Formats: sequence, C-alpha cells, structure tokens
Amino acid sequence: MSNDSLLGRAVRLIPLSVSHAEALFTSASDPEVWRWTPRPRPDSLIQTRALIGEMLEDPARRCFAVQRLADEAVVGSTSLYALDLAEGRAEIGATGFDRSCWGGPYNAESKLLLFGHAFDDLGLVRIALRTDNLNVRSQQALARLGLVYEGTLRSHMIRQDGTRRDSLYYSVLADEWPALRDKLLTRIAAKSTA
Repeated sequence: MSNDSLLGRAVRLIPLSVSHAEALFTSASDPEVWRWTPRPRPDSLIQTRALIGEMLEDPARRCFAVQRLADEAVVGSTSLYALDLAEGRAEIGATGFDRSCWGGPYNAESKLLLFGHAFDDLGLVRIALRTDNLNVRSQQALARLGLVYEGTLRSHMIRQDGTRRDSLYYSVLADEWPALRDKLLTRIAAKSTA
C-alpha cells in the first residue's frame, strides 16, 4: 500500500494502521454506526486491533483512516477492497464514521478522495458499492449521487442478527466520474456551509 495520504478540505485519508484502533474504537463499538455492517461489531480495543489487522493483511484492500483537518482527530475509516488492477475494478466499503460526523462533509469528501484515487491515480474503470436491502438511507444517498443501481444479490450475506441479507449493488464507471465528482463537490460545499 502506498504511504501517500489523500488530502481534501475537511478530511485527510491516511493509511490505516493498528495504531488507529484506539481512536476508532468509540465509533466501531457504537451499535448504530455498525448497524448495517455484516461482520460482528468489536466489543473491545483488542477486537478493534484484530479487525484492523485482518483488513491490513488483505493484499486486495487499501485501507484509510479518516482524519478531520480541523483538529486532526481520526473520526472514521474507509477502504477500497476487492481491488483488481488488471481488471480495473474495486469496491468501496468498510466505511464508518463517529456519529458526531454524521451529516457533515466527511463521508462525501472521503468518497470524493477515494473515487479520485481509484480513477485518477490507479486508472480503474469501475467502482462498486453495496448496501443492505434494508438500508434505505444508503440506497437513497447512492442514487442521489448518480451511481447506477445494478441489481440485487439475493440472500447474499448473514447479518449480525443471523438473518439473511440481500445486497444491492451500485456502481460508477470512469467516464461517469466527472459528473459524480461535480455532484460530490456540490454536496460537500453545501454541507460545509450548513
């Protein structure tokens, strides 16, 4: 993984390390932050470190801590995963933010930085995001940004409560990236002034 960080106006994406576990544990252990995540929520700092360690061991994943520029606090994490440079594709996921950041520019700017890195730096041609069929808020946000709904993988994963989850897939292609970038910039500007 590159040692380069990705700099925005409100956040900086920095390479994730196990040393970020303490900063991320508060949000990682919040049931509402973790609600739509299929993997078990970490109950301790040790489990948070182990989760980060597992993610860092995956060669097809590029993990980032989200650092708020105003105070340099680590307020979340996100990653590119299932990264296949030969095929020119990846997915964005494992994204979570401290509840204090909800509604601000942080998630939108993190997506802007990740999409820019994927399309402009890595030369990818396709980025996908998936969400739980019950997570209507996420589906609406992805549709508002102009990502294309591709379909549903039925009974795709097991939720934390043991029920089966359908996963809805959305994507954006490299030639759609400029329009998405403009929408994200508009959204970030609106959230930054609100």
